[in-house]
Order: sequence, then C-alpha cells, then structure tokens
Amino acid sequence: MVKNNISTLRKESVLKKPKIMIGMGTCGLGAGANGVLASIENELKRQKQSVDVIRTGCIGMCSHEVLVDVILPGRTRVTYGGVKPDMVPQIVEEHIVGGEVVKKFALSQMYLEGKVSKYKDLPFFDDLAQNKRQVKHVSRNCGIIDPDSIDEYIERGGYKALKKALGMKGLAVINEVGMSGLRGRGGGGFDTGWKWESCSKYVADQKYIICNADEGDPGAFMDRSLLEGDPHSVLEGMIIGGYAVGATKGYIYVRAEYPLAIERLELAIKQAIKHRFLGKNILGSKYCLDIILKEGAGAFVCGESTAMQFSIEGKRGMPRTRPPQSVEAGLWDRPTSLNNVETFANVPMIIDRGAEWYSRIGTENSKGTKVFSLTGNVERAGLVEVPMGTTIREIVFDMGGGIPKKKKFKAVQIGGPSGGCLPEKYLDTPIDFESLKEAGAMMGSGSFVVLDETTCMVDLARFFLDFCTSESCGKCPPCRVGTVLMLDILNRITQGEGKEEDIVTLEKMCDEVRTMSLCGLGQSAPNPVKSTLRYFRDEYMAHIHDKECPTASCVALHKYTVIPDKCTKCTLCIKNCPVDAISGSREEVAFIDKEKCIECNLCYAKCNFMAIK
Repeated sequence: MVKNNISTLRKESVLKKPKIMIGMGTCGLGAGANGVLASIENELKRQKQSVDVIRTGCIGMCSHEVLVDVILPGRTRVTYGGVKPDMVPQIVEEHIVGGEVVKKFALSQMYLEGKVSKYKDLPFFDDLAQNKRQVKHVSRNCGIIDPDSIDEYIERGGYKALKKALGMKGLAVINEVGMSGLRGRGGGGFDTGWKWESCSKYVADQKYIICNADEGDPGAFMDRSLLEGDPHSVLEGMIIGGYAVGATKGYIYVRAEYPLAIERLELAIKQAIKHRFLGKNILGSKYCLDIILKEGAGAFVCGESTAMQFSIEGKRGMPRTRPPQSVEAGLWDRPTSLNNVETFANVPMIIDRGAEWYSRIGTENSKGTKVFSLTGNVERAGLVEVPMGTTIREIVFDMGGGIPKKKKFKAVQIGGPSGGCLPEKYLDTPIDFESLKEAGAMMGSGSFVVLDETTCMVDLARFFLDFCTSESCGKCPPCRVGTVLMLDILNRITQGEGKEEDIVTLEKMCDEVRTMSLCGLGQSAPNPVKSTLRYFRDEYMAHIHDKECPTASCVALHKYTVIPDKCTKCTLCIKNCPVDAISGSREEVAFIDKEKCIECNLCYAKCNFMAIK
C-alpha cells in the first residue's frame, strides 16, 4: 500500500535532467505563483541550466503556497514552501547547480521507499508517506502532473480503466461500482451503482450524463482543485459512467467563477477527443459520447439536480417536484444520470483496481476516501483526503495542526450552509455519512470550517442563513418566506432586541421549513440554526437575557470596559481611539467613557494584553 501511494510522487530515478514543479492552482496563483515562475525561468536562463519546469495543480498544502518541488536525477524530491521570487536565486544556485538542499526554505524531502526527512514540523507529508491518515487516491495526480498534459495522465495509468470498461458489459460496470460501495460525494450520499442501474433500465432515443461542478458552498474548493489539478480523471470517470447507463451526450456544469478549471477542462476535452477517448466510436468501440461544458452563472440553487437541468436547457434554474426522478425524465425529459466531480474521480480507480480493493477503504457503510477543504481557525488550511472513518480530531489537530494562537477549539461546521456545527464533545466522531447525520451535521460536499472560542455561534447561524436566503430561488413559500422570517429573528437577537419566545419560534420554523420546502436548499437551510440551538443555546440566552455577546463578535452588543488588573498603562488604546473616549496616562489605568464610545472595536483590537473586555 505504501509503495503504491508513494509512487504517485514520481520515480525520480528515471529522470534524465532536473525537474522543478510549481503549484499553479488557484491557491498557488493567489499566493504569487506567476511571479515565482517568472523568477525561476529568468534564473535558469541566467545560470544556463537545462531544467524541466512543470506547472501542477494544488497538492493540498494551501497554507504553505507557493509550493515548489525540486527533483534531481537519482535524488529525492524536495518541497519548498512559502516561496517568494527573491528566494529563487538561492534555490537554483545551491540546489539545482550545487546539489545541496536549502534547508531553511525546505519543508521536507520524499524518498522512493516512502520515508520522509522533515526539515520543519510538518506532519502533512509524513502522514502521507506512512499511510497513516491521509491517503491520496482521488487527488492522486493533483500537484504531481501537469494538468494540461494528457500524456502525463496516460503515463500514470490514465484511461486504462476506460479501455477495461469498454471490454465489459454496461451492467457489469454498474455492478462493479455498486459492489465497491461508492456513494455520491455531492452531499446526498446516494448509492452510485443504484443510481446508474436505475438510469440504465429506461429506454429512450437519447440519454444524458451530467457532472455537477457547481461548487458553491462557502469555504468549499475540493471540486475546483480536482478540476484544476487532474481534469482527465473526472472526464474518464464520466465517460465510464456514460457508457454504463447508455448516455451518448454529457454536460459538465461548472460555475463561471472557476476560470482556471474551465480553461483546463476545455483543453482536456479537446485532448480526449484527439486521442479518441471522446466522440465517435471511442477507442474503436461502438460507443459514442460527446461532452459539452456549460458555465453556470453562480446561483447556489443550481447545484440542485433539477434546477441544474433547467439551467442547461436555458431556463431559469428552479427545482421541480419529483417524481418523476431524473433517471426517468431529466434533461429535456430524457433519462439522465448526474454525479458530482469527486464521485466521477473515484470511478477509474474502482474499475482499474476492482471493487474489492476499494471496499476495503473506509467504514462498513461509507467506503473510500473523502476530500475536505480544511479552513477557518486552523494552523494548516488546505485540502486533505482521508479514509472514511477518520475522526474530526485527527483532521483538526493532526493534519490541521490545531488552533492558532493557543486558542480553544469551539466547533466545526461540516457541510457548508447545509451542514451543522459540532462542538468539542464530538471531536472523536468518525467522518462517515451516518455518524455525521446522527450528530446533527452532514457530509455535504466537504467543506470543513474550524471555529475557535472567538466565534459567536448565533452570528455564524445568521451568516449561513443569510447566504441561503440570498440564494433561494423563491419558488416555494416555505423557503422564500420562512428563511427570511428566521433571518429577521436572528438579526434582532444579534442586535440585542431578541425575546425568549424567539427561541421557540425558531425551533418551530426550523422544522417547518425543513419538512415543507421543495428542494435540498430549503430543506437544509435550517441546519446551522438547529445545530447551534442544540449545542450553543447558552449563547442565544446571553444575547437575549443579558444583552451580551460572549465572544464580543456582535458589534451592536459591545460594551467596552477596562480590566484594571490587566491594564499596563501603555496608552495604546488612548492613542487609537478616534473620538477621545478613553482617558488615562502612564501613571493611571485607562478609563472608557461609555457616553462618548462609538463601539468601533479599535481599542479591543489594539490592546496586546487583553485588558479591554
């Protein structure tokens, strides 16, 4: 297992000349990868060095971008993190030319046999190498290959599964996926084999297959990273799925806010057609499939399958009642099978390595791995891929490095606006579909937002409900009206105008909106409110009864006072007060005049000694 996992990090011994790999995903570009790339090219030219420079996607360590890997023939792969253009000359001079690792910039070096030498305390790579926590299966090529090169994908076994599938009956492909236990990674967790089998049973003059790449959850970027780093794995899985259900036309629905993913998908489709993996008589078989890229305008509701289908048809993206299900009458009233990006990326591995291999990963009812976007109040934000059954604690504290600035863990929001907030007592909860649902959250698409003690849970619930209210299509009254009324109550509570009966009203409306809404957006919109009421009711009570926000996050409830025992008389708060509401000196403790105070929060933010409450 270790050797298979580490082989994804390239066989350095076969290199003919030095290689530099630079992360050029959205996270890398946002951190300045273009400038680093230009500096690398200029320095190599100045030093007259012949080096292969490869642009890759995101390997997952977003918090350490820009990431640059250097591989010398017969030597280990060395990863440099936080690379800036002015660091490049030293890396080229000492490592490329001189053969010596610049240890002060290096994060780790990876050996072929799976051992790791760490230059910094960074267990991300160590866990990967020892196969303890992270297992890069879905993201096996991200950060490893040039996503614009189909040849590199093929070299690493790409499209081998497609060739194998075309030699099987469609039902045999479906059975293999079904026996693997693969469940949809888009949020619902439906059995993929069952969905494909249902679609395959319907006879029609035209069938469709759709890839849902409309990732819109706040804090979610798993699908984007997969499409940017390894678009062909998603295409291959989609083609295999199309063959299995009998679809001859497919659509990839991707939001227009993902320009890099769109660019790489467009190129991947052209390359697949050129190599006869798409189009007429794929690989000499009788199977034909055309795939069209459809850009979405950014409406969150279009992530719902029926709303997405209307959008593809050129209509307003609004969900419809069911039945009929999409597998019977979906796009243009034809049988349609729909899965998300990560689900399709799993398929080639299942066909290539077999259902038995895949079903050994994960838990009894949740097979395989799950990719999460780890964000929020955590030391190492980024993409992690873990076997189902990994605990929340392992993700937050082992891979994420825990909470910055020695603050306390408070909760984790899993599943975005559709999910729920789980407090500290659930840290040892395994990540699987059933366990999360029982605890009051859901897998969702995979956003994983860590919250520390400074987060106001009432305001967090308000934030997510505000998002859902804005994104509601307005078709059904429970969602259109109910979410607005709930948001009004939360706004009043965070403004200090809440009443005790508001809690009863919120709980009642949570149940009504959830049970009466037409689609998943409305049905799941109350989840953050319901989970925070369940686990953090005391914060709601503090807002309502004491007119105080325990975390001082709700500005309308701010009442600033100086704690005399903590005040060091540094006068920093006095200097930063814009309305001269603070008096004091080097000899006397500061005092805040509540009549003059405009509650701008500057004194609280500037105090280095936590002397202002």
